[in-house]
Amino acid sequence: MMENYPSQFSNSGHTNNSGHMVIQNQSLAWAEEQEGGWNFQEILGILQRRWLIISGVAAVVMAGIVVGLTLNPTKPEYEGGFQLLVEPVNEDSQTVDVVKEDKGSNQSGLDYDSQIQILRSPVILGDILKQVQVNYPDINYDALSQNLNVFQLEKTKIIQVTYRGDNPDQVKVILDKTAQYYLEYSKEKRQTKLRQGLQFVEQQLQIAQNRVDQLQKQLQAFKQKYDLNDPETEAQALDSENVTLAGQKQTINVQLAQARLNLALLQKPDGEKAALINASLYQQLINQKNQLDVQVAAESTRFQPNNPTLQSLKEKRDSLLPLINQEAKRILDTKRAEIVTGIRILEVQNQALAKREQELAQKRQQLPVLSRQYVNLQRRLQVAVESLNRFLSTRETLQIQRSQTEFGWQLIQPPVKPGYPVTSSSLKRNLISGLVASILTGIGVALLLEKLDSTYNTINDLKEKVKLPVLGNLPFERQIQTEQERNFVQNIPLINLPKYFSEFLPDSNVATLQESSNYSTNFLESLRVLYTNIQLLSSDRTIKSIVISSAMPGDGKSTVAFNLAQIATAMGQKVLLVDADLRRPTIHNLADLNNLWGLSNLISTNLPMGEAIQQIPTLSNLSVITSGPIPPDATKLLSSEKMKRLMAEFHTSFDLVIYDVPPLVGLADVSLIAPQTDGILMVVKIRKTESSILRRALENLKISRLNVLGMVGNGEKTPFPRY
Repeated sequence: MMENYPSQFSNSGHTNNSGHMVIQNQSLAWAEEQEGGWNFQEILGILQRRWLIISGVAAVVMAGIVVGLTLNPTKPEYEGGFQLLVEPVNEDSQTVDVVKEDKGSNQSGLDYDSQIQILRSPVILGDILKQVQVNYPDINYDALSQNLNVFQLEKTKIIQVTYRGDNPDQVKVILDKTAQYYLEYSKEKRQTKLRQGLQFVEQQLQIAQNRVDQLQKQLQAFKQKYDLNDPETEAQALDSENVTLAGQKQTINVQLAQARLNLALLQKPDGEKAALINASLYQQLINQKNQLDVQVAAESTRFQPNNPTLQSLKEKRDSLLPLINQEAKRILDTKRAEIVTGIRILEVQNQALAKREQELAQKRQQLPVLSRQYVNLQRRLQVAVESLNRFLSTRETLQIQRSQTEFGWQLIQPPVKPGYPVTSSSLKRNLISGLVASILTGIGVALLLEKLDSTYNTINDLKEKVKLPVLGNLPFERQIQTEQERNFVQNIPLINLPKYFSEFLPDSNVATLQESSNYSTNFLESLRVLYTNIQLLSSDRTIKSIVISSAMPGDGKSTVAFNLAQIATAMGQKVLLVDADLRRPTIHNLADLNNLWGLSNLISTNLPMGEAIQQIPTLSNLSVITSGPIPPDATKLLSSEKMKRLMAEFHTSFDLVIYDVPPLVGLADVSLIAPQTDGILMVVKIRKTESSILRRALENLKISRLNVLGMVGNGEKTPFPRY
């Protein structure tokens, strides 16, 4: 069926004298897709297409492997071994299976990879070699190292040791010496290393302990010297004491100000009176004086000034005045002395607080330095303690390992002299590996050839890489292939003679036309599908003229043009097939017609069109205009106005005109004829047309703005489904 590509009818930019519609160029499709990776189906298709190459390469490689194994037979080899239990199990009564570690249990303490590397180290193998050379002096280190294999038996606590050689007695001796040395190594050398490790740890442990003691003493002396337990606590205490001192100092200052104010008031009369109010003796004397004054005043009214009674009262009153003054002075002096003493005490207290503040400020200033020294000592002590703890832990670990290594390794499977060679299994493995390698080599060669192949291997490959509508897919037809091979010699171009001699030349390019009924059903049905798809390109107007070309010679354009013309005729169309390939004409060979008169005569002479048109006897509605004699300059004839008039007359007289033109690349013939037609039909030969040449052809069409109707895949060898 026709691919679902959008098609529109519009002018292509060229003059169309016949008034035919032109299908819009699909410029976006005129570029070949970049090849990506292969998917699984593509790889299967490649293997199916190139199975002969894969089979041949695999056969050659396998034959080489077999010949190599035959010409170089290997000596029979013997292999023996023994097993060592390198860690104790929980119960000695348990079978060997219990040595398999439980997935949920703790991992083994032995580093098997490192232990195996040690067992295969040159030092240990050198000691074993010295013991083996006593019996077999010809054994060297390389042979021992290459043939001795040491590995852990799956996920168990067992080490498997194997040795392979061509002498079973030699294999047994080497395994015995190796097993004996490994057992001695497990008891002596491992214990020696642990003892050395313990000795080193003990020395470092004593050094670490001395350092911890020294740092603890330094820290204690530092605390005692600066009365410092903890820098942060000390800072908080200083801040709290500063707040307390500030409050006390403020209280003392208030009291001191009040005392000085009282002292100043005591110097004034009002202050003295206030101070004497609360003096009881002074007030008693004042009261007595006041009573005497009252009595004197009362007696003065009764007696004369010289009255003895009055005089006696006055004398008593006068005697009280010195006492009152004396008592007042005493009280004021006492008050004054008390205030002065209080002021002095407050001043002394204030000075003490100021001195304490200075001490706190100085201590606060020294605190960061002391704090850094304290933290440094603490850090050094912590590092020393951690180091001491690590050494203690290491000592305990080494002591545990030492107690464990006293167990030693156990030989649970002693060496046994091998009785049968292992060469037969090696030969079988080599043959299987060779077969796999040969098949993979064949597949690799096939994929490499596919990668290097620049043609289109299948119609799907053409669809994916060239985004143009594929209007038809013609299967490979062996009959057409045979005809093309038979006519290859006949397709040699004629000598370019002058045109007035060409009409006298005999037609040497004659081939026998095969009956179309001899073609396969798939081939004929594919031609009908191609014709139907071409007609379906337009929904309102039919296509009346087609140029059939290809990118390169040999793609089958002439065969497609000839057979398509027959199919169109059989479908009821009045068809004209024009061989416009004036360089290597082929249509007259396919149609079994003479080529004395043709298109070149119509253009270059006044020959009537009816005389150049030939009929095929079996198809009355199929008319053919052969190329005629090959002209010296085909481009000049095809670009002439006579050619345009002829094409217009062809399009008027026939339902469908098919032009067979030369290939696109390197020639201008297509660009001269195609603008006067409805479009170009590109023929692509499967597994023959070069992608680079097709790309150049499409680029030339794009530059010339020529309309491409679609492509026709020719020669598809993939089996077509049967209905």
